[in-house]
Amino acid sequence: MSPFRSPLPKTVAAFLALECALPLSLGVMLINMLWGTLRALLGARSPRAIASQRKTVLISGGKMTKALQLARSFHAAGHRVILVESSKYWLTAHRFSRAVDRFYCIPKPDAPDYADALVAIVEREGVDVYVPVCSPAASPYDSAALPRLSRYCDVVHVGPEAIRELDDKYVFAQTAASLGLRAPKSVLVTDPSDVLDYDFASERRDFILKSIAYDSIRRLDLTRLPRATREETEAFVRALPISRENPWVMQEFIPGTEYCTHGTLRDGQLRVHCCCRSSAFQVNYENDAKPEIERWVRRFGEALSLTGQASMDFIEADDDGQIYAIECNPRTHSAITLFYNHPDLAAAYRGEAIAHAPIEPLPSSRPTYWLYHELWRLVTSIGSPRQFVERLRVIASGKDAVLDWRDPLPFLMLHHWHIPLLLLRDIRERRGWLRIDFNIGKLVQIGGD
Repeated sequence: MSPFRSPLPKTVAAFLALECALPLSLGVMLINMLWGTLRALLGARSPRAIASQRKTVLISGGKMTKALQLARSFHAAGHRVILVESSKYWLTAHRFSRAVDRFYCIPKPDAPDYADALVAIVEREGVDVYVPVCSPAASPYDSAALPRLSRYCDVVHVGPEAIRELDDKYVFAQTAASLGLRAPKSVLVTDPSDVLDYDFASERRDFILKSIAYDSIRRLDLTRLPRATREETEAFVRALPISRENPWVMQEFIPGTEYCTHGTLRDGQLRVHCCCRSSAFQVNYENDAKPEIERWVRRFGEALSLTGQASMDFIEADDDGQIYAIECNPRTHSAITLFYNHPDLAAAYRGEAIAHAPIEPLPSSRPTYWLYHELWRLVTSIGSPRQFVERLRVIASGKDAVLDWRDPLPFLMLHHWHIPLLLLRDIRERRGWLRIDFNIGKLVQIGGD
């Protein structure tokens, strides 16, 4: 049975487990609020930088933690925040945040009236700044809407003229190479024969296949090519949905240490930057500054005069020690949660004067995680003392990305309202799911967003 066509008991069990964990969440919230209040009374307050002019900021992607973090950062700077999300996620926990002044449901990004809905909200609410927190599917539609929206407000997003250079893994690699920046060798694949006829014998490294269009299911597949026999290679390749209409890229596989980054740019100038070692399913973030990666991003942004958000993945090769850019996702990265205590994040996004650019997570910033992801890992590692202790260390030394003693409701509602209601929907629809993603606020499903 496909892991996505999960039996009903799995969904019911997940729903009941979350609801039974309500006392745990309440206890965690209470401890967090008492500790935060005590530290505030003792003078350990997070620094704040209040903007000289209060603006109205529109943020999309309301179901995602990164949208909540941006809402909190703009709110802390004195701005008014409007949060939007598609109607499927009207139940998002983040609408209950004290940082959110108003919440709207809007059409899905591929709907004909998507841009119209955004413009209507911008006009109605007097929006000054729009920060799209895009899903992979939404990013091109926000770019397409940018020319209309920019008549009314400042838009922190890559325009339609640059979106393909960033979002297309093959074009991104070619663009980087043309600028003298390192990227893995990449081959465009529009038919299985492109792989089967390739001269692998002349290459020193293996290759992997990636879908150019976002594929939430296969994106973690690192099957090396060629396989042991041509028959195995052919069986693997022909099982993938490769076509001229759905092209893939065959990319050189470079063994090494992988890093993910978030960047916010204005007219080619890097304003916000953080770099983390990549982790399984990307639900743990700890700043790990790599000057050579920052230089790569800075040079690329300047060359293309980018304005917007660009999350780039890199590999530090084991064999030659060089940095290679793997791909670019022109949208907000969840590593933005590391800026939870940075006073200048809103100003950096707005393009205002700041002391140092780009800003990076503060030295006092703790690694971020999602508690219920860690609790599941803790339970499943009981048989491995080393892994069990490591999960405890992560929880003790880091910070839950959603939990904030000044704004506790999103944490409570995420685990005991938002996700449980999605599970109830799945009980009705019987679509099945692979895993729960508390970070993105969704069930990972076939054909999902």
